[in-house]
Amino acid sequence: MMEKADQQHHAWLARSFGRTDYLPLSEPDLEALASAGEYVDKYPGTHLFREGDEARTAFVIRSGKVELYRSHQAGSRVVTRVGEGAVIGDIAMFQNRPYLSSAKAISAVNAFKLDRVKLIPVLLDHPRVAMRWLISGLTQLEATQRRVLRLMHRTVKEQVAELLLDEADPYGEVQLSQATLATLLGASRQSVNEALSELRDLGHVETGYRLIRVVDRAGMAGISGRIAEVA
Repeated sequence: MMEKADQQHHAWLARSFGRTDYLPLSEPDLEALASAGEYVDKYPGTHLFREGDEARTAFVIRSGKVELYRSHQAGSRVVTRVGEGAVIGDIAMFQNRPYLSSAKAISAVNAFKLDRVKLIPVLLDHPRVAMRWLISGLTQLEATQRRVLRLMHRTVKEQVAELLLDEADPYGEVQLSQATLATLLGASRQSVNEALSELRDLGHVETGYRLIRVVDRAGMAGISGRIAEVA
């Protein structure tokens, strides 16, 4: 009889890959997928993988936040931040190429680490798992595209409001520096600072040393255009 921990693990895997109402995974599918990897824990500041390393593994984030960044002569540039449910490293892994970016834990992270050598036979032998993996990847790509489209043709203030709403935790705190906000938006740091000042003057956010807190989500939603989208 399957242990309760195994049942929970399989249920989580089933939810993590694509639509749960599409091609349900069988118990043999889940057992095969589970056999292709293992759970790993990462402390804040440690890496899941580094830019340029051979991509032998992919990760499914179960909990915590991971920052993806690329190195350049002047330092490093944040590409994005991901959390629960995100799959990272799989594109480079499947292409058998080096990782294009580094992945660093910015909080305590628990992730399922999938090994390429073990995973590829599973995908070949279990077409439902392969299809669900494809759906999962396309879902994340669509979410990225939607975010890009939402940010196009908007003022920096509107873009900052949108990003802060996405990144705020349940307490409204945003664990991003102003420099990182500017990098993620492709805007100048000065324009981001000015946008934050306007949002602060409107009473929508609080700012301080290494602190950004959203205090009026409705007001921020109005500025970002989310209210209009919902309506």
